[in-house]
Amino acid sequence: MRLLITGGAGFIGSHFVRTVLQGGYPGLEDAEVTVLDKLTYAGNLANLAPVEALDRYRFVKGDIVSAEDLDAALPGHDAIVNFAAESHVDRSITGANEFVLTNVLGAQQVFEAALRHDIPRVVHVSTDEVYGSIPIGSWREDHILEPNSPYSAAKAGADLIARAYATTYGLNVSVTRCSNNYGPYQYPEKVIPLFVTNLIDGKNVPLYGDGLNIRDWLHVDDHCHGIALVLQRGAPGEFYNIGGGRELMNKELTALLLEACDADWDRVDYVEDRLGHDRRYSVDHSKLAALGYEPRVAFEDGLAETVQWYRENRAWWEPLKA
Repeated sequence: MRLLITGGAGFIGSHFVRTVLQGGYPGLEDAEVTVLDKLTYAGNLANLAPVEALDRYRFVKGDIVSAEDLDAALPGHDAIVNFAAESHVDRSITGANEFVLTNVLGAQQVFEAALRHDIPRVVHVSTDEVYGSIPIGSWREDHILEPNSPYSAAKAGADLIARAYATTYGLNVSVTRCSNNYGPYQYPEKVIPLFVTNLIDGKNVPLYGDGLNIRDWLHVDDHCHGIALVLQRGAPGEFYNIGGGRELMNKELTALLLEACDADWDRVDYVEDRLGHDRRYSVDHSKLAALGYEPRVAFEDGLAETVQWYRENRAWWEPLKA
């Protein structure tokens, strides 16, 4: 199988690429991978260094918004996994234009290119943030979409376009919606790498509002395992939640990170809450469990390994923070 991975130089996409090329997913051991990435601030070829010498790997610099870039890279592939997106909520609040352009129009261009080139299979990677906020219980895939940030609204738009392309044109596209990811190679604007790298450097960390917002945490390896299952077993036009099954208040997460970095609460600065900050996310991933998915990385183990990775890889993250 030949896979085109858009956004494959980012945090989640690069993990998927590395694992595919290292034989980590049954059924994809012999896959050839082309990465198409614009290399914006969060796209980093260093994320792909462990596999760049492999014969089954190829990199193409390009933008999913550009039909020409897609047409140049896409012919001959058997499937597309679309990771490409602007993904940081804070950045979407201060400047929504790029989020709408990449996350909505870019996704539509990927689906249109798949039709032009008769690509048999497409997986579009989305987020649980499209659902909004849920006070109790967990979202199933048929829950109404109520996004509250420009980022999540743009991702919801792409989800609906994917559904339209499946229904109207018969595109064999499935959509995954993940909970909050963490793990190695995550750009240090996100909460776990930001807090860890700040604490390693003796700096304080910012905690939004009262710190009682709740997130479901998902190790990137479990997320990508779920995507691989959907790629091979998912149904056209269907949506699949991918959850980690570990809900924590931000204050609880902060406490764990302080402990892991041998720091005290005097290193925490309470800051003004984010605009439109969703209170709680929680996904029901039983639909994907029917395809064989269960999260395999215990949160405590995954967090400890992640903290250790940032301790050992200052050369990767320090230039990004500078």
